[in-house]
Amino acid sequence: MANSPDHSFGIEGVTNQLQTTTTTTKWVLTSPDPPGFLQHISFQSIKDTVFPQGTANNSSSSDQKKHCVLALVTAIFPVFNWGRNYKASKFKNDLISGLTLASLSIPQSIGYAALANLDPQYGLYGSVVPPLIYSVMGTSQELAIGPVAVVSLLISSMISKLVDPVADPVSYRKLVFTVTFFAGSFQALFGLLRLGFLIDFLSHAAIVGFMAGAAIVIGLQQLKSLLGISHFTTKTDAVSVLESVANSFHTSWYPLNFVLGCSFLIFILITRFIGKKNKKLFWLPAISPVISVILSTLIVYLTRADEHGVKIIKHFKGGINPSSLNQLEFNGPHLGEVAKIGLICAIIALTEAIAVGRSFASMKGYNLDGNKEMLAMGFMNIAGSMSSCYVATGSFSRTAVNVSAGCQSAVSNVVMAITVFISLQVLTKLLYYTPLAILASIILSALPGLIDYNEAYHIWKVDKMDFLACAGAFFGVLFASVEIGLLIAVGVSFGRLILNSIRSNIEELGRLPGTNIFCDKAQYPGSLDVSGVRVIRLTSGSFCFANANPIKERIIRYLTEKNEKDQTKASIIGIVLDMSSVMSIDSSGIVALEEIYKKLVSRNVHLAIANPRWKVIHKLKIAGLVEKVGSDCIFLTVGEAVDACLTSKSIGLASC
Repeated sequence: MANSPDHSFGIEGVTNQLQTTTTTTKWVLTSPDPPGFLQHISFQSIKDTVFPQGTANNSSSSDQKKHCVLALVTAIFPVFNWGRNYKASKFKNDLISGLTLASLSIPQSIGYAALANLDPQYGLYGSVVPPLIYSVMGTSQELAIGPVAVVSLLISSMISKLVDPVADPVSYRKLVFTVTFFAGSFQALFGLLRLGFLIDFLSHAAIVGFMAGAAIVIGLQQLKSLLGISHFTTKTDAVSVLESVANSFHTSWYPLNFVLGCSFLIFILITRFIGKKNKKLFWLPAISPVISVILSTLIVYLTRADEHGVKIIKHFKGGINPSSLNQLEFNGPHLGEVAKIGLICAIIALTEAIAVGRSFASMKGYNLDGNKEMLAMGFMNIAGSMSSCYVATGSFSRTAVNVSAGCQSAVSNVVMAITVFISLQVLTKLLYYTPLAILASIILSALPGLIDYNEAYHIWKVDKMDFLACAGAFFGVLFASVEIGLLIAVGVSFGRLILNSIRSNIEELGRLPGTNIFCDKAQYPGSLDVSGVRVIRLTSGSFCFANANPIKERIIRYLTEKNEKDQTKASIIGIVLDMSSVMSIDSSGIVALEEIYKKLVSRNVHLAIANPRWKVIHKLKIAGLVEKVGSDCIFLTVGEAVDACLTSKSIGLASC
């Protein structure tokens, strides 16, 4: 490869260049100290979350206090912001969408309660209090709040390992409410401290795989009701469930349950197909679950099918949400496990809700405030834990129905909650003969939306490592347990993050012809070498204990190999380290950098450090490395570092 043009300088040109380089070097060395760790998590971050920007003004002290109080109230309760512009003309659409939402929410909530191993009324309770609180604290106009399938499965599979819901339902419910309290507390804490990045440890690919695996597991769980099986396994993996189903065929199962459930499942799927083909009939798939419940209940009541093996709901308690404050357990033997389950449920619930909310917010052209969403979710679940509700969040299927029905604001959630509340007063006795197979068919009809084949294929094409996280989560949930699936998903995603951030890759840079731009020679083969100078870029985001020694050895070995291979060329008199990609450095990285400097000096090779980032140069100054290598070896750009090395060569300076 051709060398760059020879650099010749007059004394005046050299002096001007050194003065310019000295000026830019001062910019690097005199930068202020970066903010410390405690400044990232402080009262100020809480203040920024609660108070909107720009609340300060130059008005009188009393007016300023009133303004701050008003800003605080508006920030915590966005209803005071959008409620001022709410028009009566919007209420018609919100009323229709709220009623449509309730028609879908009532049967789904009852089914999800059964999935969570709770009595039916607890699912309906979760569609009353949480939506009301979210409607005044949430920032999404479309998000429909209530119990969801994945969280119900999480609660059932994880808490059942602590307490048997059949043998001791009272203790089981107490743990469920306590888990809900912890989930809400964690969610509120995430919002206050701006810790939403924790949710991102579950990557998009991991969520796609987890949701697909959970959907199949939930579907398999519905075989208990769909086949009328009395004794069913408490495990959630596919092998255990299928073994339990196979064993039931030799003992007790009732075909009438299967016929009834499949008939109405086909009916619901047909109405959904019609609704997709004709957008004006969006209401048909929304009300088909209620129609299925009404018709199947009438069929069972008129034919007395419950006497022939059809499993029914039987009586469940209605009325207003009873207080469960005295059922929260903070001193039991399972407190640590309950807190862990609460954290997992908090993250999964937030991930689903924020993903759904942001999707529809982008369609409507407004931004969703993630921190305020976490705060709203947290307080609604804390209040829910005290009013006999289990973890609630935003539902994709119900939100899609809400949008299709023409909702204009969170008032649709209020209408839905009021409708469900009225249903709790008057409909509970009428649902006595509702077959469990219908609830299973309603849940099964909602599961296809959780399995995104196209997205999984897209992930496979784009990034094979991402697909590994997706597949790991899927098979972990399907063949092990929900916890194992989550652990695999987080482990693969987190492992990849660590691998990308600390792997010890380095790149050799060359100058693009006719420019002062330095690029990776492997990516841009036309870039030129600089005679006597080698430019190396560290690609790791962190120069730390995990990669410090490999990077040091590669740089020294690289120098030796180059000298052996390029004996016909000019010997290397300078090494430029481009540290623009290095975001942080620890004591191990500093020691490695000092050893690199000593090795190069022993070989009469100069070291130049280009574009060290804010935290990096700050630590280099504190560690005294800048004094050891000399401030004239620190440069703002790679071009300045290279030119300084060439200049020092031309005038015989001792160092860069």
